Amino acid sequence: MGLQPFETVVTAHHTEIYRYLLRVTWRSGDADDLSQETFLRAYRAWDGLDEAANVRAWLFTIATNLARNYFRSESRRRRAYAGVSEVRTDVDPASPEDARRFHETRALVERVVDDLPLKQHLAFVLRKLHDLEYDAIGKSLNCSPESARAHVFQALKKIRLGLNGHELSMMENVR
Repeated sequence: MGLQPFETVVTAHHTEIYRYLLRVTWRSGDADDLSQETFLRAYRAWDGLDEAANVRAWLFTIATNLARNYFRSESRRRRAYAGVSEVRTDVDPASPEDARRFHETRALVERVVDDLPLKQHLAFVLRKLHDLEYDAIGKSLNCSPESARAHVFQALKKIRLGLNGHELSMMENVR
C-alpha cells in the first residue's frame, strides 16, 4: 500500500475497531487486547495487502476472526457483562430513578443481544453499530452478502422478541 503509511491506518481506525470489539466482548480489557492483536496482525500482513482493498473491511475481518477465537477459548468461563459498569454512556440521567431505569434497560438490551448466536451477534454489531455494508460483513463472517443480510434480519427478529413487552424509553438516548 505504497502511499499510505500503516500509522495513518491505525490512527484512522483504532477507535472504531476497539468500540466494535468492546460491543462484542463487553469487557474493556479484552477489547483492548483484541484491538491490539488486530493491528499487530494487520501490520504483519500490510505489505501483502492489495492497494484496491477496503482497509476498513479488512480490519473488521481480522477483528471478527479474533473475536471468534476469543469466544471459543472463553466459552466455558464467559461471564455475562462483567465489564458493563466500565462502559461509559453518553446519557446523564437527571435523577437517580432515571439512572436506575437507564441501567436496567441497558442491561436488558445487552442481555438480549448477548444471547444471539455468534454470527448474528457479530453481523448485528457490524451493520447496526458500525454501518458496514453487507458485502463487508459477509467477508468478515466468511459468508455471502445475502447470508450476512439474513444474519442481521434474524438478529433483529430475536432482539424484538426478546424485548417484547419491555418499555425502552430511556434507550432513545443511547447509540
